[in-house]
Amino acid sequence: MKRNKKNYGIYVLMLLVFGGLIYVALQTGERFSAHAVAGQLREGAFGMFKSVILNNLRGSLTVLLFQIIVILLTVRLFSGVFRFIGQPGVIGEIVAGIVLGPSVLGLFFPDLFRGLFPEDSLMNLELLSQIGLVLFMFVIGMDVDFSMLRNKMNETLVISHAGIIVPFFLGIVASFWVYEEYAAGSTAFLPFALFIGISMSITAFPVLARIIQERNMTRTPTGVLAIASAANDDVTAWCLLAVVIAVAKAGTFLSALYTVGLTVVFILVMFVFVRPFLAKIGRTYAHAEVINKSFVGFIFLVLIVSAVTTEIIGIHALFGAFMAGVIMPANSGFRRVMMEKVEDVALVFFLPLFFAFTGLRTEIGLINTPQLWGVCVLLIFVAILGKLGGCTLAARLVGESWKDSFMVGTLMNTRGLMELVALNIGYEMGVLPPEVFVILILMALTTTFMTTPLLKLFERIFGKSGVASARLKVLLSFGRPESGQNLLALAARLLGKRVADAAIVAVHYTVGTDLNPVKAGQYARNSFKPLNREARRLNLQVDKRYQVTDRLVHDIGKLAKSERADLLLLGAGPQFMQEHFSGWCGGKIPVRRLLQKLQRHSLRLPGELFRDKLQPVIENTESSVAIFVNRSRVAAKQFFLFLDGEADLDFLSYMRGYFTGEAVRIRICFLAGESATPLVRQKVEELVAAEPCRFLADVPLKDNLMLYQPDSLLVLSYGSCLTLSHNPLLFSRLPSLLVVRQ
Repeated sequence: MKRNKKNYGIYVLMLLVFGGLIYVALQTGERFSAHAVAGQLREGAFGMFKSVILNNLRGSLTVLLFQIIVILLTVRLFSGVFRFIGQPGVIGEIVAGIVLGPSVLGLFFPDLFRGLFPEDSLMNLELLSQIGLVLFMFVIGMDVDFSMLRNKMNETLVISHAGIIVPFFLGIVASFWVYEEYAAGSTAFLPFALFIGISMSITAFPVLARIIQERNMTRTPTGVLAIASAANDDVTAWCLLAVVIAVAKAGTFLSALYTVGLTVVFILVMFVFVRPFLAKIGRTYAHAEVINKSFVGFIFLVLIVSAVTTEIIGIHALFGAFMAGVIMPANSGFRRVMMEKVEDVALVFFLPLFFAFTGLRTEIGLINTPQLWGVCVLLIFVAILGKLGGCTLAARLVGESWKDSFMVGTLMNTRGLMELVALNIGYEMGVLPPEVFVILILMALTTTFMTTPLLKLFERIFGKSGVASARLKVLLSFGRPESGQNLLALAARLLGKRVADAAIVAVHYTVGTDLNPVKAGQYARNSFKPLNREARRLNLQVDKRYQVTDRLVHDIGKLAKSERADLLLLGAGPQFMQEHFSGWCGGKIPVRRLLQKLQRHSLRLPGELFRDKLQPVIENTESSVAIFVNRSRVAAKQFFLFLDGEADLDFLSYMRGYFTGEAVRIRICFLAGESATPLVRQKVEELVAAEPCRFLADVPLKDNLMLYQPDSLLVLSYGSCLTLSHNPLLFSRLPSLLVVRQ
């Protein structure tokens, strides 16, 4: 205490002494006031303050920061709206950019548009968006899974290259009707025709992968074929785009040979020298924990050098960034860590700036004649015919069914973000006139927007891939890997003899949309490892699904409905329905549990569903729902069935069909002796008499010492669980629970 007083005294003395000295120094400096600008003296203190504020508001940094705020808010809003209507969020982000541009904001609120996006500020926005694209293309390069391409090389080679050659040819043919009227005054025919062709050929790999995941197609043959074809298409299209850029800048094929030759040398150097060197380093830094900042800085240096090299030789920095990503070490742990470091910033911060900048260039009002709208319809038709038609026929020729062929063609027809990148390159080079640029933007939006409705249409025409089975179908949904193992073991005990003939589907959800969709298979393998071990032990076949979602409850219910599951088995945290942690509970146990959870930062563990999350699932799911509340790490060996009076007689009849294994014996208990009415006692006695090896009438819940052992499992109806939760002291002492809603 004395030491604190001494420190405070020193602090006050220091302020007084040096404050006085500063005052004396400033008073002495008043003799220089004669040199002050007369205008400043006339303005006065408030006037000078106002001038400073106005100058700051007009500053380039302030304008840029305001632009970023508006762009990020608008993009999040539109992305959420489009996800809500069943479209990929990236379409909403593209539309948000157009809304902020002259097509909407500039048309209806011109003063606000000019104030928010003054023409002299667009250069800063463009530079930031270009940096974002460099980072994004680096991520796309790391996304390319060459093992997937090798595994399905024959089919994907035909499908992906048909999806490039056919639309490329049709695009060049279509340019005959467009060039003379709308582009002859600004560019030569050769680069214009090549850019029209390449714009028809591009597939948006990230958008396609996201759609496949949202539709639970990641592990289906059709989904794998589409992803592999899109990856092959991506690599080929970007190499072709590099050649097109070289030709466009050089003017002729002959002049472009120098650039193409340097590009070939660049690619050889990257694969022959740089890639093996990075592979050696990658084996050393195989895990995230040992990747230090110096090494991350070195990787970014490789990225920047690669990007600037391709910019200098004339094929755009984006291709160099893409190649830098492709040659990164194949080690999954290394790539995962690098992508986590880059992807969030690129996707969440920089790409919205690119969408906004593209929107500022897109003035839909330029399409103001019937002829231009006719050109728009023509190019959209050619794009769909070339990409969807070409890929569909190619898939059919390699042996796919008509349904799968149409599905693959529809997915490959998705253009989205990758199309915008190519179109902006053509616009910057002056190859694409403003009217044609706007038309191709609309084409990219149309072909992306139509993907989901077309997939649903083909499913309606041909029927769903999975035909409903007459077997009992059980759906396991879990978040944490160890939860999947526990749910499968419980399902085996629950189904008893019927488990051998049951169809079991296990789905692992990762909450959030920031996970890389292309690496879903890799993450899924890690997430399903404990479940796979348990499946081998039980000798069971399990259909495994993986999905990234930001609408967990909605997707669980949707999947249960589409799979026509008889039983949906979910995992919940140990505090399920325990809404009161202190007060009524006597203090020690609940408070200690709360403190332990705070220390582990797990009040809302991923995959732990609480009552407010589960309520919509229970109310909106037609199948029976069982919620496993795991309060012990010990496997259940003692099973108790709780009945809360006559209300649970139907529940008793329903549960009679479960736990049919020979080694399982169910002890039926009540809350207290008086809660068992004569009718309930009669039904229980009849059940025990009919199956004495399976069922046993036990003592009341409160007095049952066996119930509170770690290896016990209490099975009860959802209504009974609600009733027991009103007694926090009793409820907190219960063992692991299986809460069933018939």
